Amino acid sequence: MQPLAGLLVLDFTTLLPGPLATLMLAEAGAEVIKIERPGGEDMRRYEPRFDGESAMFALLNRGKKSLVLDLKREADREKLMPLLARADILVEQFRPGVMARLGLGYDAVKAINGKLVYCSITGYGQTGPRADEAGHDLNYIGRTGLLALNPGPLDRPVVPPALIADIAGGTLPAVMNILLGLRQRDRSGQGCHLDIAMTDAMFTFAGHALASGHAGGAFPGMGGARLSGGSPRYQLYPTRDGKLVCCAALEQKFWETFSATIGLAPGLIDDRRDPAATKVAVATIIAGRSADEWRPLFAAADCCVTIMATLEEALRDPHFVERGLFVHKVAGPTGEAMSALPVPIDPQFRDGPGAIKAMPKLGTDKI
Repeated sequence: MQPLAGLLVLDFTTLLPGPLATLMLAEAGAEVIKIERPGGEDMRRYEPRFDGESAMFALLNRGKKSLVLDLKREADREKLMPLLARADILVEQFRPGVMARLGLGYDAVKAINGKLVYCSITGYGQTGPRADEAGHDLNYIGRTGLLALNPGPLDRPVVPPALIADIAGGTLPAVMNILLGLRQRDRSGQGCHLDIAMTDAMFTFAGHALASGHAGGAFPGMGGARLSGGSPRYQLYPTRDGKLVCCAALEQKFWETFSATIGLAPGLIDDRRDPAATKVAVATIIAGRSADEWRPLFAAADCCVTIMATLEEALRDPHFVERGLFVHKVAGPTGEAMSALPVPIDPQFRDGPGAIKAMPKLGTDKI
């Protein structure tokens, strides 16, 4: 039996952070009922399309149910009462105070079901001067100083390739704290209200920079921290054919092996003397050969240096294929299937390899 089998989750969330959190709960066996407004949540309208529906919606809502309610109508809110009474987990992603104004805030719901683990996901939390401020991922990493560690050159700044705040600040802390809340409930018999602020966790990701500032007296500037561009040992180096060498040879043994592999001049191996000069020299050497020429050399050296793969290449990588990351399937309305979204749930807690689960059709599930 899956570890969350028998648990009921009411999902009031939209877009990415909350739906991904409840997807992980569903993948571990929980029954997830998605409460959608008439017409469905916004993600249903996102491109690209899959089997006539949003592909991203399908990925994020595999195996869930859909219940359409207009929460502004008292009659529809009354329909929720039996579900609230027996639910184990509620996840909502409105701005602070919205659920309370609908009569569904934690205090009101707690009176119905004192064992409920009630999780609120917002950008800035339920309290504080910015609690009501609108934002998205880029605002959150920008506001907390994380983006400033390396936004790229100011004349051509780089938008990060991942939604760090949404997933690492919203989804993952929500799942972790929901499980902690369930564990606490096992002991006390009481539920709790979880206040998940996506911005809070961004400071966790700035740990190296915080250590430098608190202990060294100076916080690193743009690209100055060791792990955000300040060290030649942790860099992206372009090859002759326009691909990138991902160098993470931080430890001395790896750095010495890397230096020997590329033929770095002995006087530049001690990168404490002149890090900028070492970086320029390494970049010049790497640019002298193609990625295919470097690939076997770094593979043989095994020194924490790889060639950047495209997403298409990574999907074909025998390692990830053998690990079974892409074996689960999600089905659209007509039964057409595609690979489900890989999630960091141990395979022993999920359904069997190759299992096909459908995305929820809007409003087809009844109370």
